[in-house]
This record gives sequence, C-alpha cells and structure tokens, in this order.
Amino acid sequence: MTSPRVGCVFCQIVSGEAAAAVVLERDDVVAFLDQRPVFKGHVLLVPRAHVETLPDLPASQRDGFLAAAQDLASAVTALGAQGSFVAINNTVSQSVPHLHLHVVPRTKGDGLRGFFWPRTKYGAGEMDDHAARLREALAH
Repeated sequence: MTSPRVGCVFCQIVSGEAAAAVVLERDDVVAFLDQRPVFKGHVLLVPRAHVETLPDLPASQRDGFLAAAQDLASAVTALGAQGSFVAINNTVSQSVPHLHLHVVPRTKGDGLRGFFWPRTKYGAGEMDDHAARLREALAH
C-alpha cells in the first residue's frame, strides 16, 4: 500500500481535501460521482491508498474493491438504470493516474456505442440528488 500522492486529485478526495459527491466509503475504498459523467449517476470507485493501475492493487484489497464495484453496479438501478457499464483503464486513457473503476448507468437505447464516451453535465442540485439516491440504495 502506498501513501497519498501529492497532487493526486483522487487522493485529495479520499482525504477530504477536495470536494466530491461521495456515495460510498469503506475501509479500503471510496466511490464518488464523476464530475463529467457519461450519464448522470456515473460513479468512480477508487482505493483509499494511492495505487496507479489494477495490476498494482494489493491482493488483500481485490475482494473488497470488487465487492464495492458489485454493490455500485446494483445501486445504479435506483436511478432508473436497466444495467451498467463497468470499466477500468490502465495507464492508456487513464485521465488520473490513480486506479479508478467506472460504473456507468445504462438503459436500452441510451446511445452509448463502443468506447466513445460522450460526456454530460449535471444541472443545479442534480449531482447532490443523484449522490443521495445512490447512498440510499447502497444502504439497503
């Protein structure tokens, strides 16, 4: 396990130094809404420790990381999603060099094709609303 990396925005979110719409906090992981979501409710799951890629994740954290991903993939149905797209980039296309797993809510006919990820924006109060709905779904 590595210590927080200076200048890493995800380490700053984990430590509370940077604001985020957090939806899940566990011993080894934190999940929060992506500020530039593919679809509203798009969640990023990160390990608390600074780990850059999936191959760098310690074996002792794999089960907890995947369990949190499963819970998030189920929780997005609270937003009206019929399913989800789950993805991890390792180095290439990794906008922040801190391991993060994307959970993107999906509905049939939503227009997402292949690996082209159009981005959207939240309106006033929408990010807080989506975060609250996900937290509620995760609590059950």
